[in-house]
Amino acid sequence: MGKSTTAINLGASLALLGRQVLLVDMDPQGNSTSGVGIDKTSLRVTTYDVVTGSVPAEEAVQGTATDRLWIMPSDVRLAGAEVELVAQIARETKLRSAIRLLEPRYDFLLIDCPPSLGLLTINGMTAAESCIIPLQCEFYALEGLAQLMETISLIRRHINPALGVTGIVLTMVDQRTKLSEQVAADVRAHFPTLVLETEVPRSIRLAEAPSYGQPVMTYAPGSRGAEAYIALAREILKRLGLYVDGGDSSHEASNRESDPRSEPPANHDPTRGEFGDPQTTSVARIESPASVDSPATYTETDEQHRHERGDER
Repeated sequence: MGKSTTAINLGASLALLGRQVLLVDMDPQGNSTSGVGIDKTSLRVTTYDVVTGSVPAEEAVQGTATDRLWIMPSDVRLAGAEVELVAQIARETKLRSAIRLLEPRYDFLLIDCPPSLGLLTINGMTAAESCIIPLQCEFYALEGLAQLMETISLIRRHINPALGVTGIVLTMVDQRTKLSEQVAADVRAHFPTLVLETEVPRSIRLAEAPSYGQPVMTYAPGSRGAEAYIALAREILKRLGLYVDGGDSSHEASNRESDPRSEPPANHDPTRGEFGDPQTTSVARIESPASVDSPATYTETDEQHRHERGDER
């Protein structure tokens, strides 16, 4: 449960808090695509067609079952894009050029990048304003973090000077183990201002949700995983200095009514989501149905299963 889980559930959480969110799946595995319920075998246009210049980015955008959450899906063809882009001019900026016209339509663009630091990931970093780094509370993740921070520094120095790091998110945290505690302490000691306060716990519900093609907040809205990602979305909004509550402020509402940018994509499906809420767009690269604020309700069977698994929600 790392980058794709965070991309899906952070995007869904921001959408539930009233933001218009576009999730850009830049991983050939397409985990974010299947994780929001899109059948990868039925796709006609994907991020592969966008980064190779075959179609405009807006033609690849699809709605999801979560209101205000959109996706530019991926499929396995994207793996071949790395080879195809090598000989092209400005190959590192293909994604940035493609999505630039989409930015005014959304509050957030979340880019789910591959786990490897190749050309697709560099495209994601070049297109982004900031990085969100999910870090599993495991020893080897610490080694990868050092390499990733160096890569971000190189991208900032040579390609995208505006690239920042919004924060490091500790995931798969198990308070019952010394390892999680030690990793969390080490990361906070090395990056005291970057590590976010919200921690995402190890959770059965969170692991199950992708197999049902749903974010955890619709699959299990009262679970610890859902509560954690809603809290994470709120913390990120605060860190970015944005309005936090799910409702609109009067200023935001008046802007939405008067702003002509609040038009849906050409292939907008009104049964799958809404559009509007123009606000300053935040483009973030992700590395690695009821409000969840209401009291959770469980059946006795749910409680028994959680007890047997040793997982509290």
